[in-house]
Amino acid sequence: MTRRDTYKEHVLANRDALADAARDGRWDEVFARLDEDPSLVNAWRPGGTSWYTPVHQAAWHGVDLPTVRRLLTYGPWLTLRDARGDRPLDIALRGGRAHLDGPLVPVVRNPVSTDTLTALRRHLHGLVRERAAELVDEQELRLPEPVVLTELGDPGLWFAVPGMYGGFHIVLRGEELAVESWSRVVGGSGQRHLITRDGCVLTEQGFV
Repeated sequence: MTRRDTYKEHVLANRDALADAARDGRWDEVFARLDEDPSLVNAWRPGGTSWYTPVHQAAWHGVDLPTVRRLLTYGPWLTLRDARGDRPLDIALRGGRAHLDGPLVPVVRNPVSTDTLTALRRHLHGLVRERAAELVDEQELRLPEPVVLTELGDPGLWFAVPGMYGGFHIVLRGEELAVESWSRVVGGSGQRHLITRDGCVLTEQGFV
């Protein structure tokens, strides 16, 4: 999500504090906050325009190897791109931070060709918009990126849609995406789709 008013005040304050600490290079504070909530390692500032996560900031700062190695223990998505389309590795190399070349190279556990990933992304985003177009636009949502699934040992993620009271569970299976979507307040709203590089097919609907 990118709209600030979607978040509760305490969540917004925590996200802002983490973003501020990473921006300013206060890594002890970054690690303290990630110790409390490791899932924030892939978070960017709500309403921000750069989409920099802590690891993007680390790449920009050119942190030393002990710092980046500790940051990697929280499991950041190294394939996640910022608003300019840059991975942390791209930021580091463009800034002449050659010592980060090795640590910031994504470890791909579930290889998928670039052409296939591009097609899966296009079809997935089309499905999300088909199911929740008004909410996507109203909430200014950043849509899920299938490429991050190639890094995960358990290649699945949950994409919640505010106002839908539900969302999308997305799993990478080989070179295909299995997607379940539903609203918790609409009985029988569930749909299952199979997404391949050739398109998106509805395989089941009507479940709770």
